[in-house]
Parts: sequence; C-alpha cells; structure tokens
Amino acid sequence: MKARDTLDAAAAEAVTERQQQRIAAAAEVWLANNLQPTIRDLRFDAILVAPGKLPRHIPAAFES
Repeated sequence: MKARDTLDAAAAEAVTERQQQRIAAAAEVWLANNLQPTIRDLRFDAILVAPGKLPRHIPAAFES
C-alpha cells in the first residue's frame, strides 16, 4: 500500500507490471495451499486512497 495525495491516473498506474506479477505469483501459491473448489475465477481489484478523499475502487485493475 502506498498513500497518494490524489486519485489521478498516476495513482491508478502505480502498481508496476513486475509488482502485478509478484502479486499474481503469491496468489497462485496461496491458492495451491488453500484449495477451494468453489473458487473458479479470480480478479485483482485495487482500492486507491488519498487523504481527505473517498476511496476509489478499480475492479479488475490488472486487466488492460
């Protein structure tokens, strides 16, 4: 998590491709160790936060 002053496009793009890969790899490890037959589809959402602003939810943040 990284606090930002604004919720602009730069904040939305703050998670680099390398960070996305690391998060996805960690999720794969977690899923392999916590088998849940009901989990079929996954997506990674992002929540942008800035002081004095309402949080901004970005569904499927890793998809282009």
